[in-house]
Amino acid sequence: MPVVTPELLHLLQTPNGVEALAVAAEVAGGEPLAAASAMRARGFGAELAAAALTQASLRERAAMKFGSDAARMFFTRAGLEQATRAVVADRRAARLAAAGVRSLADLGCGLGSDALAAARHGITVHAVDADPGTAALAAANAAAAGLADRITVACADATTVPVERYDAVFADPARRQAGRGRVFDPKSYSPPWDFVAGLAGRVPHTVLKLAPGIDHDLLPPGAEGEWVSVGGDLVEAAFWCGPLARVPRRASLIGPDVVLTGSGTERAPVGEIGSWIYDPDPAVIRSHLVAEFAATVSGRLADPDIAYVYTDEPVDTPFARRLAVTDVLPFSLKRLRTLLRERGIGVLEIRKRGSALVPEQLRKDLRLSGPNTAGLVLTRVGGAPLALLTSVA
Repeated sequence: MPVVTPELLHLLQTPNGVEALAVAAEVAGGEPLAAASAMRARGFGAELAAAALTQASLRERAAMKFGSDAARMFFTRAGLEQATRAVVADRRAARLAAAGVRSLADLGCGLGSDALAAARHGITVHAVDADPGTAALAAANAAAAGLADRITVACADATTVPVERYDAVFADPARRQAGRGRVFDPKSYSPPWDFVAGLAGRVPHTVLKLAPGIDHDLLPPGAEGEWVSVGGDLVEAAFWCGPLARVPRRASLIGPDVVLTGSGTERAPVGEIGSWIYDPDPAVIRSHLVAEFAATVSGRLADPDIAYVYTDEPVDTPFARRLAVTDVLPFSLKRLRTLLRERGIGVLEIRKRGSALVPEQLRKDLRLSGPNTAGLVLTRVGGAPLALLTSVA
């Protein structure tokens, strides 16, 4: 995959480049060699053809995050992977605008997703990225969206930006390193965590976009920790600082478009396994709001450390997937295999929490056959491994 340099990006924005992108959109998606041959047959040079085909492929993939806007944006594979989904960026921008923010420093702007959303909400954005190619892509995306008058983009070290000049600061530290892939230790972020965590002390209206697995102990004092899922996929954590903080913890589920809030320190009641089991959305779990969720369905845990919630009667909820429990048995491969064979279960949906078993290997060991479908929940209660056979919703 060719590297998108500022020079190559400029070439893609020329009339010849625009034509190449249009042709690439027509021929991409099939066999790569055939697509490349089709581009050459239309008179495009090898470098421009490869770049246009790469953009066509990335634009198609980006539609999931950016919808129809993806067709006119510019991407890199790494940039697309870390880019904020448009729906999430829009929610964040709306919240900033409602708080009176009119100017924003966007540190580590990447491809510009958050900058675009903020500008659409009337916020003037100064966006910076340390990588020249990425900064150029962000500027190109601002121009393509018709927002260049509200977004300035600079290639700069985030630590050099005079953030105090702005109403608010948004930081999305890079969590990937060349040759190493994802980094999970905040100390390895770029810019470094000490700088990122100190922003709230310099600009009260500070928002930090972070990996969903971020440690709650890293929350600045008084900040709100928000975990966001889209269609059941946990996509990010955000720390809202200063006047922007409203509650200690928030789980925001986009899709059902619901929010659960709480302290993040409550403990759910513990009791028996019930007739119904609820598997909470990952945003609920990561925000430590399982107890708050359990209260919404008058539910309980069977094990205080396992985030499955049980009730005796079904309760509709947007915060979890609900399954009917048909059988509860101590885990035994032989006994489980016999039961599934008796029921004619050939398709088994396996989920687990508190179990070391590998679902793919277990599915092979069970030697499933038959026309019926069921669910299997692998868990534990009081240290004892259990298998719960369930319906499939």
